[in-house]
Amino acid sequence: MNKSAIIKKIREKLVGELEAYFRAAQFSRAEATHESNKAENKYDTRGLEASYLARGQSKQAAEVETAIAEFEKLGVRKFADGDPIAVGALVELEHGGESSLYFLGPRAGGTEVLHDKKEILVITPQSPLGEQLVGKKIGETLQLKVGGEVRVTKILSLE
Repeated sequence: MNKSAIIKKIREKLVGELEAYFRAAQFSRAEATHESNKAENKYDTRGLEASYLARGQSKQAAEVETAIAEFEKLGVRKFADGDPIAVGALVELEHGGESSLYFLGPRAGGTEVLHDKKEILVITPQSPLGEQLVGKKIGETLQLKVGGEVRVTKILSLE
C-alpha cells in the first residue's frame, strides 16, 4: 500500500478540519462580541458562553495545526520483516475473522481516511491499542478488552 498517499490523505483531512475550526472560532468570536449578546443582567451569560466556545475551538485548531506539522515531518518509513511496530507503521489486525487497518501516527488519533476502498484509522502510541501495538511484530497476538470482553487479535501485516 502507498503510505505516502495515506499520509497525504491524513494531512488533507486534518487541513479540512482546521479550516472548519477556524470558521467556527471566528463565528463564535463574532457572536461573543456582538452587541446583541451584551449582558442585560447578571444572569445573562450568552456572550460569556460564546467566548468560552471560541476559546475551545481555537485550542482545537491549534491541536490540529500541531498534528498537521507532525505529519508533514513524518517520513515514509519502510518496515522490514521482524521490525517492531513504531510510529509511521501501517498495521493490519485480524479479529473474529475480520481485518482492520490502522496507521500509527504521532497525533490525530481517531482520524479516518479511505484508501483503495479500505478504511484506515489513525491511532497514536498513547491510545490503548497503540500502547499494545508498539514494539510488537507480525504474527504476535494481543489481548484487547472491548466492551467488557477480551478479544484475541493477531497482527497480520506491517508496512
